[in-house]
Amino acid sequence: MYKKIMVPTDASEYSRRSLVTALELARKLESEVVLLFVTYTPQAYWGYNPAYSIEVSQAQIEDIGERTLQATLEGIEVGDVPLKQMKIQGHPSSVILEEVINQNIDLVVMGSHGYGPIAGAVLGSVSQRVLRKAGCPVLIVK
Repeated sequence: MYKKIMVPTDASEYSRRSLVTALELARKLESEVVLLFVTYTPQAYWGYNPAYSIEVSQAQIEDIGERTLQATLEGIEVGDVPLKQMKIQGHPSSVILEEVINQNIDLVVMGSHGYGPIAGAVLGSVSQRVLRKAGCPVLIVK
């Protein structure tokens, strides 16, 4: 049924709850979990423009991504659930939607809010967009 479950993370408490939920499902369904962190970049919001003169090196992306993934996993028992960790640069909702297709994801489990720019909204902007546009079921965790 759900053989590949994606959990987008920003290390917020909502993301951590989503991971716990996804791991519980994965244990019952014998599924793999894909934990995804997307590094925000200025280009992700406004498009490429050399005038920004802000460059994020691949090493910085890897470092930020690794710290975020580790913070998400801290204190959470993964056990024998296969877990793939991914770090990608771009606009979070766009990357999540692309990776749903690229990774053949059957279910996305994500938090209702994150650390994004609209953290106080009723439902986070990334969560809203993924919920509307994903080609697979999306479970929103409060």
